[in-house]
Amino acid sequence: MTELEKCLAGECYDCHDQVFLEFKGHARKLLKEYNALAYEQKKEKKSILKELFGAVGKKVSVGTPFICDYGRNIYIGNNVSVNMNCTFVDCNKITIGDNVLIASNVQLYTATHPVELSERYIPDTDLEAEAPIFHTYALPITIGNGCWLGGGVIVLPGVTIGDGSVIGAGSVVTKDIPENSLAVGNPCCVIRRINA
Repeated sequence: MTELEKCLAGECYDCHDQVFLEFKGHARKLLKEYNALAYEQKKEKKSILKELFGAVGKKVSVGTPFICDYGRNIYIGNNVSVNMNCTFVDCNKITIGDNVLIASNVQLYTATHPVELSERYIPDTDLEAEAPIFHTYALPITIGNGCWLGGGVIVLPGVTIGDGSVIGAGSVVTKDIPENSLAVGNPCCVIRRINA
């Protein structure tokens, strides 16, 4: 199994493998160009998003600055607005449905590490190595059709937010949210059903 296959399967993988360094290098180049464009340069922005993302639908707006890891694992549907200063850590797949609003400062994190130090830390005698080494794995995130994520929402690895749900500003979504729910808080909890 390659490191990329391990990553997409949700297993621990070497995030410093050459394939990921190439993905990051390509994404950083495109993001530098994208974030330098003026608001009204819609055609140029659309072209870069098509190259950066795994898939991007029609009528998609991504505000600047925007940050992601690889870009290639982000799949966005039609009629989607991603406001400024969002961060998508797309080590695994991030799927965003149609008719979705994502407010400013939203963070979607697919990558994570084991909680126990003995499982997280990889003993390494080579202190001259370029980067520290920790066990890393990534789980996909899915945002359903018709969702609205308020300002500053954080979505953790492996979470699915059901169609039509609204996540209140500042919430930290640690587990799945059912469809047609208004959910808020840290940890994010459903407070009532909506769209009845």
